[in-house]
Amino acid sequence: MAIVKPFKGIRPPKDLVEKVESRPYDVLDSGEARAEAGDNEMSLYHIIKPEINFPEGTSEYDPRVYECAAQTFQKFQDNGWLVQDEKEQYYIYAQTMNGKTQYGLVVGAYVEDYLNGVIKKHELTRADKEEDRMKHVRVNNANIEPVFFAYPDNEVLAKIISRYASTTPEYDFIAPIDGFGHKLWIVSDEEDIRTITAEFAKMPSLYIADGHHRSAAAALVGAEKAKQNPNHRGDEEYNYFMAVCFPASQLTILDYNRVVRDLNGMTPAEFLKALEKNFTVEKKGTENYRPQQLHEFSLYLEGEWYSLKAKPGTYDDTDPIGVLDVSISSRLILDELLNITDLRRDKRIDFVGGLRGLGELKRRVDSGEMKMALALYPVTMQQIMDIADSGKIMPPKATWFEPKLRSGLVIHKLS
Repeated sequence: MAIVKPFKGIRPPKDLVEKVESRPYDVLDSGEARAEAGDNEMSLYHIIKPEINFPEGTSEYDPRVYECAAQTFQKFQDNGWLVQDEKEQYYIYAQTMNGKTQYGLVVGAYVEDYLNGVIKKHELTRADKEEDRMKHVRVNNANIEPVFFAYPDNEVLAKIISRYASTTPEYDFIAPIDGFGHKLWIVSDEEDIRTITAEFAKMPSLYIADGHHRSAAAALVGAEKAKQNPNHRGDEEYNYFMAVCFPASQLTILDYNRVVRDLNGMTPAEFLKALEKNFTVEKKGTENYRPQQLHEFSLYLEGEWYSLKAKPGTYDDTDPIGVLDVSISSRLILDELLNITDLRRDKRIDFVGGLRGLGELKRRVDSGEMKMALALYPVTMQQIMDIADSGKIMPPKATWFEPKLRSGLVIHKLS
């Protein structure tokens, strides 16, 4: 059963939240963070992308950079730009994108739940990325940014959230760049806190939606601290890490598409002919064409869009991994026809998140940078949960969640 707890969040004062908040560290590079922070010394980028405090070209992995993150985090607290709440409480975080709102509960998730599989993952993590985030958690002694979880829909929690959502939020702002809305409420009522804790305790599993490396790093640092503490009891704050948990039915997963530099020596006509072995190929013209259902793909090639429908027998409906469109396209197109077998390392392929739209796929092909583009139908949250429940791992670059969590609304200290 899932164990969660309230915590004393460290937050910006209401009038400073739009100065402090930022996008997550891993959705932009150092140059973009430097530009977005500009002359705003309160921007959280100075903590989560601390290389921007050094001359351009400084490695984000430089030991001085991590130390600067800790010094800057302390500076934010000393200056009153971040202030710790006086009591342990939960928080409700709402995001609105394209008129749709999803409501998450900000909780302290239990480290042991991650280690024993109650918190389930669907992606592999890389040791180098884990170590980077572990250093960041260690040096700050805090989870500066949250991870993104899903939970099975729960009527009791829905009623609590609905009640708070009808009141005035603590924070309410529109984020720059993407124009998405963000709101935060504080849950300080003791009865509500007890109910939230009890309802999570009935759940057999929580699911990592986004933030696998942050989850791994936070849990491993917590376990590390427990091992190092000769008087470890099990109720210390480092036994928990910060997560925003959303009902699974509310989440939006966008397509995660592919662009490829060449056709592995084939002409466009030869490539289209080769596709007919496993797909029903239908030309759709020059207007953007999006897949309409599972196992249908949109191909953009030589200024034309094509529908590719996987033929019966080319996939196994009983295989939770093999039935995924990312698996079908990787096996029957990228591997079999284009000899692209390692999606993580092959330089002939790149990936485009669905928020950028089909126009971005078309642009990259029309520019001559890429030869073809492949648009996929989005993975469903149910597919992700089924795979996580089966103990299997999804192929790389399979999911793209939007909107991303804003960072800096709440921070969790480990002591």
